[in-house]
Amino acid sequence: MTAVKLSKGHISLDSGGAPLFYRQAEPTDGKAKLSVLLLHGIRFSSENWLTIGTLEILANAGCRVVGIDLPGLGNSKAAVAPAAVGELAPGDFLKQVLEALQLGPAVVVSPSLSGMYSLPFLFQNSSLVRAYIPVAPICTEKFTPEQYSSIQTPTLIVYGDQDTQLGEVSLNNLKNLANNKVVVMKGAGHPCYLDNPAEWHKAVLSSCRPCDDAKTINRILDS
Repeated sequence: MTAVKLSKGHISLDSGGAPLFYRQAEPTDGKAKLSVLLLHGIRFSSENWLTIGTLEILANAGCRVVGIDLPGLGNSKAAVAPAAVGELAPGDFLKQVLEALQLGPAVVVSPSLSGMYSLPFLFQNSSLVRAYIPVAPICTEKFTPEQYSSIQTPTLIVYGDQDTQLGEVSLNNLKNLANNKVVVMKGAGHPCYLDNPAEWHKAVLSSCRPCDDAKTINRILDS
């Protein structure tokens, strides 16, 4: 696998409060073709993306990849969340994250809990979302089919077929997005990316424009 540069640090937001922790991976030549922001669920953190290789694999594919620890979780425990769990966070929260990281428009990967952050961001700042990859996120019921249909952002809906509660509920709402594809991971549960990292990475790479060629995807995964 091509060498990538791994780093970590903290960012402070305009809204103040304790800083947020992040992990980053990028091509060693610094010539990233695409930015990817990785969010996480309530029992997880950016460390999971490091452990299963998502950070390195996407960086090897030409992406600048940043996984943040959401407020109150992981290494961002001192940061106060802008909304209670299950409520929608302000849409400019992730906008501030992108600005602090100087990421620019990015692919946003959003599992579970992080839906309370990513969905308001998508609806209020869709121009900053190059593609949206929701993985059984919460809060999908808080928007109407008409609101969903107004969003043209390319979306890859991913969920495990063993996640018969949140997976199916989120799908029923997210399928109203105008430009979507669905990947159902067989035999996988709610954190389906942990159950089958190889299938997960293949699906994500297919949504990242620098890696949309099948031969390129297989080369990256096999290297």
